[in-house]
Amino acid sequence: MPPGKRELARIERRLVTMLTEACETAKGEIKGFTWLTHTADMNAWAETLTVIWVFETLADRKLAQADAKARIFELTAIALNEADIDLNPSNHSVRFDSEEECQRTHGGDWKSRLTRSRVAKGD
Repeated sequence: MPPGKRELARIERRLVTMLTEACETAKGEIKGFTWLTHTADMNAWAETLTVIWVFETLADRKLAQADAKARIFELTAIALNEADIDLNPSNHSVRFDSEEECQRTHGGDWKSRLTRSRVAKGD
């Protein structure tokens, strides 16, 4: 039986709390990292959850993908585990983006950018 609305809301609140902790940790460890967010269909977490890590510049994003990807996946895994979401971070569920790229392609409109179908993948 799928979780009810109350249980889904509890999971969402816990996920936000744990991702906030991951964000604060990353700000002190990863150069150029500024914030993170997530998108998901509440009724299909495992298939749709995406955590987007946002960096100041494209260069910062690329550097993080090369040098800090393992740490980002680790922080994401901890957050998901603590939120009781059974999902291993992957290139499908963890994405990388930057303020610079959003400004260039969407005029800084993150809502529009995040609703599009794909963000720079964490290859």
